[in-house]
Amino acid sequence: MSLNIKNERVHLLAKEAARVTGKTQTGAIEEALERLLRDYGADPAEARAGAKVDLVLKIAAQFRAESERLGLPSMTTNDLYDPVTGLPQ
Repeated sequence: MSLNIKNERVHLLAKEAARVTGKTQTGAIEEALERLLRDYGADPAEARAGAKVDLVLKIAAQFRAESERLGLPSMTTNDLYDPVTGLPQ
C-alpha cells in the first residue's frame, strides 16, 4: 500500500505530529484520521465491532434455521447450567 502526499504543508504537519506525539508519521496520521472520522460520526472501531456483531447474528440465525430444519430442540442459556448447582452441565 502506498500513499504519496505531494503537499509540503501536510508533510510538515505529519513530521510535527510525529515529533509531538512520539509516534511515527504513519502512527500520527492514523490517529489523526481516526479522530477525524469519529468527529464526523464514522468511528472505524465501532464499524468493525458492528461488522463482527452482524457476523455473529448471521451465524446464529443460520444455526437456528439448521436446527429447526433438522428438528432439533431449541436451547437457551438456561440449558447450559445445572438448575440446582448453577454449574455448567
